[in-house]
Amino acid sequence: MNLDALATPAVLIDRARAQRNLDRMQAAANARGVRLRPHTKTHKSPIVARWQLDRGAIGVCCAKLGEAEVFAHAGIPDIRLPYPLNPANAGRVVALLDRTHLSFIVDHPGVAAQWSDAMVRAGRQVDVLVKVDVGFHRCGIDPAAAGAVAMIAGVAALPGLRLRGLLAHAGHAYHAHSEDELRRIAEGEAATLRDLVARARAAGVAIDEVSAGATPPARFSLQQDGFTEYRPGNYVYFDRTQVSLGAATLDDCALTVMARVVSKPVPDRIILDAGSKTLTNDGARGFTPAPGYGIILRDGQPDHTLLIERLSEEHATVKVTTGSTPLEPGDLVRIVPNHSCVVSNLVDQAWLVDGDRVEALPIAARGRIT
Repeated sequence: MNLDALATPAVLIDRARAQRNLDRMQAAANARGVRLRPHTKTHKSPIVARWQLDRGAIGVCCAKLGEAEVFAHAGIPDIRLPYPLNPANAGRVVALLDRTHLSFIVDHPGVAAQWSDAMVRAGRQVDVLVKVDVGFHRCGIDPAAAGAVAMIAGVAALPGLRLRGLLAHAGHAYHAHSEDELRRIAEGEAATLRDLVARARAAGVAIDEVSAGATPPARFSLQQDGFTEYRPGNYVYFDRTQVSLGAATLDDCALTVMARVVSKPVPDRIILDAGSKTLTNDGARGFTPAPGYGIILRDGQPDHTLLIERLSEEHATVKVTTGSTPLEPGDLVRIVPNHSCVVSNLVDQAWLVDGDRVEALPIAARGRIT
């Protein structure tokens, strides 16, 4: 199918850019002797996961069991969930253990004990990692707490669980205000984990894996010592936020939304057919102000006179900030969204683009929120 035959709005994936992004991150991990385990939350596609595995990734990450079930069904052999699974899901975990190598995190001694009981009852053993809070203050144990090492040792002693190591996510990197702050976040995460690993090992606990992962600080994190595994996700497509955080350029952004002008009520306002159901209401974060809900590209170049100032469900209201625009109803534009991960989750399929040719890319794990 040709690109100009697509109905709009359409989520487009530039195949060459995406694969170039994968090559670059895999090479950076290989250069440091770090195993790459990409997070699939951005693409939600077993096809793209295969691209990653073919380049040397040791497995993938999923956010939820529903996603893991999709990837296991597709034959992905090693899946990690850096998410605090509740033992109410024990039946699904046991079923997945028959189909793939599965691991997940724990960060609460009571929950770990419940998982131990569930695995013992099932006659199974599952790999776990203890999640460590390195500054994002979402999930994870406090590494400075008096009982941190004791908690790790307690997990290691539980039957039915096999402690593999420690895992962290420097999500606060998304709120960095400068390159220097990003670098400090990466250095701080690595130092925190090295210290906790040393204390755990001194207490007789075997720590084989030290896993970290986020796209914004990757260029600094992969220069640190102590990680055995890195788990970036957004790097496959990138987006406006990653550009604003210095992790990518616009030329690296592989995901765009093709939209059509459907109305021009007045000379300084146009309406596109891609609203919040396509672009999401997520704002962009970064070192410099990034107003609006994406960057509009015309002929491949950003048009800074066009500001997507408001989204309705099916409308993008675009203000012409300077002069006028030649765009008229029927014209096509492309939009680099603020957050590509959510865009993937809003459509059943995207389109792989090679020049003017397109090929359907099913988003097999979209909507798998349980």
